[in-house]
Amino acid sequence: MAEHQQPPQQQAHQPGAEHKMHPEPEYIRESYRGSDKLSDKVAVITGGDSGIGRAVALHFAREDADCVLVYLDETRDAEATQKLVEAEGRRCLLLQGDVGEAAFCREAIDQTLETFGRVNILVNNAAEQYDWDDVTQIPDDQLLRTFQTNIFSHFYMSKAALPHMREGDTIIATSSINAFKGNDTLIDYSATKGAIQGLVRSLAISLVDKGIRVNAVAPGPVWTPLIPASFDAEKVEGFGGQVPMDRAGQPSEIGPAYVYLASEESSYMTGQTLHLNGGVVLNT
Repeated sequence: MAEHQQPPQQQAHQPGAEHKMHPEPEYIRESYRGSDKLSDKVAVITGGDSGIGRAVALHFAREDADCVLVYLDETRDAEATQKLVEAEGRRCLLLQGDVGEAAFCREAIDQTLETFGRVNILVNNAAEQYDWDDVTQIPDDQLLRTFQTNIFSHFYMSKAALPHMREGDTIIATSSINAFKGNDTLIDYSATKGAIQGLVRSLAISLVDKGIRVNAVAPGPVWTPLIPASFDAEKVEGFGGQVPMDRAGQPSEIGPAYVYLASEESSYMTGQTLHLNGGVVLNT
């Protein structure tokens, strides 16, 4: 088996289940040492149950932050992540619901404030994607659904959280390499990721006088539950082979970027995107 290959596998429903993956992703390295970069901050992470969201939560917890994990329906994964966060000595609140609905996003922030009294970091990470060979075959309801989850949720969560955020707080978006290079079978998904880039740049300018920074991370191929839930077994097996490093990244390799963007170490950075993509050079 080539380095970039995973065993062929497929899951029937999105967003996918981490505990059903073979092998399961690595979410944090044993060698990662926290240094209180996020001491006593409260982070809300959408799609926080698994994949990149789980990695972000664990890295934040190791940096001394409490976490709110917003997830759709993968309760087993969410509860496992909660236990991992708590094992780091931090509190963790689980909130189940659909971030494509504005009312739920408002409720999520209200429950965060009720539990923790504040929100310092908002990570807009939830996403879904579908593999289409022909744009004319994308159903209208699916097109709307992809935009609701992938970009409308960023507006809904940000609108709900911002009245309670203060100078030094941060918003971080999960974008994608596909926003910059396109993808011939992830057309609607790539369009939402391009929209995220425009939102990050515009919101960053809008909030600069308030001292609230807005940035993004644009991963390349990363081994998360979304992959076997999106592609057929053959595509999953070769996933990651399209980048110079010839492999998929692990969530453990992505999480530290969010720590940087959430901490004061990145205090001179807003409206920007970090590209963790296995060596792909982009004209950004």
